[in-house]
Amino acid sequence: MIRLDGHDRIEESLRGGVIALGNFDGFHAGHQAVVGRAVRHAKDEGRPAIVATFDPHPVRFFKPDIPPFRLTTLDQRQELFAAAGADAMLVLPFDATLAATTAEDFITGLLLDRYGAGGVVTGADFVFGKGRGGNVVTLADHARRLGFFTEMVAPVDDAEEVISSSRIREALQAGDCAAATRLLTRPFTVRNIVRHGDKNGRLLGFPTANLDMGQYLRPRYGIYAVTGKLPDGRVLKGAANLGIRPSFDPPKELLEPHFFDFAEDIYGQEIDVAFHAFIRPEAKFDDMDALMAQIALDCDAAKALLAGA
Repeated sequence: MIRLDGHDRIEESLRGGVIALGNFDGFHAGHQAVVGRAVRHAKDEGRPAIVATFDPHPVRFFKPDIPPFRLTTLDQRQELFAAAGADAMLVLPFDATLAATTAEDFITGLLLDRYGAGGVVTGADFVFGKGRGGNVVTLADHARRLGFFTEMVAPVDDAEEVISSSRIREALQAGDCAAATRLLTRPFTVRNIVRHGDKNGRLLGFPTANLDMGQYLRPRYGIYAVTGKLPDGRVLKGAANLGIRPSFDPPKELLEPHFFDFAEDIYGQEIDVAFHAFIRPEAKFDDMDALMAQIALDCDAAKALLAGA
């Protein structure tokens, strides 16, 4: 899949495309409905299908000091968009210039002139332009006058309420992996490079791969049943600690998966760690023997939870 820079004019071969427009962080079931509709339009009309996403997230631009909240990286989104059938991902850099762009200039100067949109598909609640001055009604009005088509895709509900990134974040912060997985249609997954740590896990007999959480949302601190995906495609089962490791000084936030029956050196490799189930909160132990005994129990619990994975 091609990654396009929103600063640049889209080349002729991709002009006239159907653009799915939104943040799409997490690419949950609701986002999939929007992109799926754009892809179907594109295939029916022989046009390119392009998914436009913002980076950084607009919330990060306007509130730079808020805690990390992302559900996916750009690389993860690109893979998910490709799997959904899109031809290209268009990354719109959300900076001061874009924030100051009026809704009308966003449509005429960016969507039509720079990106050559033949059609635009959004969710029902999508807003854009300076001061959030544009919405789906604005798009529809300009479409009638300027000769492109637009479609608004209704929210997707589950058994409870509308599916949203906010609901997914709340579920993860509560340790409810099942709800997050249902809304995302896959487990929440952290991708990062394995780094050297303090080797505490190795000393305890449970070596771990250490990952920084970066700009990802922090799920509830504790122990999880996880799977890991290596660069070569192999999938490993394991148990992971996410938190500040209260039994060790100084406190240091890490995601530390221990993969069962695995002893290879993967330092410096980028891996995926998928959260399948919450086992227990983080706890501080009085001695290493108690900690080792609890880790063994955690691994047994994770193996049971992952038996069908």
